[in-house]
Amino acid sequence: MANQKSEVGELDHIDEILLDDLAIAEQVEKAKQERNAVILAHNYQRPEIQDIADYTGDSLGLARQASGTDADVVVFCGVHFMAETAYILSPEKVILLPEPEAGCPLADMATPEEVGKMHSENPGSVVISYVNTSAAVKAESGYCCTSSNAVQVVNAVEEDTVLFVPDRNLAAYVEGQVDKRIIAWNGYCPVHEEITLEQVLEALSNHPGVEVIAHPECRPQILAMAHHIRSTSGMIDAALASTAEEFIVCTEEGMLYPLSKAVPEKMFYPPAGEHICPNMKLITLSKVLWALQTLEPRVTVPEEIRVRALGAVERMLALG
Repeated sequence: MANQKSEVGELDHIDEILLDDLAIAEQVEKAKQERNAVILAHNYQRPEIQDIADYTGDSLGLARQASGTDADVVVFCGVHFMAETAYILSPEKVILLPEPEAGCPLADMATPEEVGKMHSENPGSVVISYVNTSAAVKAESGYCCTSSNAVQVVNAVEEDTVLFVPDRNLAAYVEGQVDKRIIAWNGYCPVHEEITLEQVLEALSNHPGVEVIAHPECRPQILAMAHHIRSTSGMIDAALASTAEEFIVCTEEGMLYPLSKAVPEKMFYPPAGEHICPNMKLITLSKVLWALQTLEPRVTVPEEIRVRALGAVERMLALG
């Protein structure tokens, strides 16, 4: 009887949370209309954040949405470099990041001073910075790229030597797809770096015969065994196109939610262990509502840096 009462109590608590979330989501929708705002959410965000978003996607898709929207206010549910990119493209808009502490360890691994020094030491090279970088690093770059278009961008540049900043795993993946010299920055995403071959093999032993989808920020050993190597939004395309019914998904666990929504008839599993980006989980419905009500916290970029970074971002977007 005691266990039954405990279970009932837990269910009542869950129902209260769901009702609270629903009430806050309704207030968010009202405030969004009043502010002429758009909500953009990365695929790693909490499910309830993805559910209120006008657009959910990967870094490239979000950058395009930020540049194309006619909204006055952009609420960016992601991490700091993403909101910076939105401001770089649309400085006339109010760009809100509901949790200012939502940063990116990978982006923090490269500084503009270090990138500028590396560039000066390699004359005739071009700096291509992953979108997971600060605005100041983008300002030191010839081009930006995302995980979905990195190979395309590297192939498109005239230079034969590319300084690829800051992810070494993505750089290694690109190097295997192009006929150019790649000098890789020694950075990495902690979440993807911690996905090991042993964890993937353990998941495969529990789900034999499934296909593996991996993010190109994963280690080379993981990519070597993957059936599909995709950005987060590209993972949805891969799952839709594949005849497989089940997949191991090697990326941040939040990606399982949009995959299950987009392809509900198929099954998706994480590698063994926990693979969660704590920064991506910092934004909550209450913080989104507060941001819309107060128009804070805002993200801006100094104009001199913004203009220089804009050139790198626009050259990426011009490639299609």
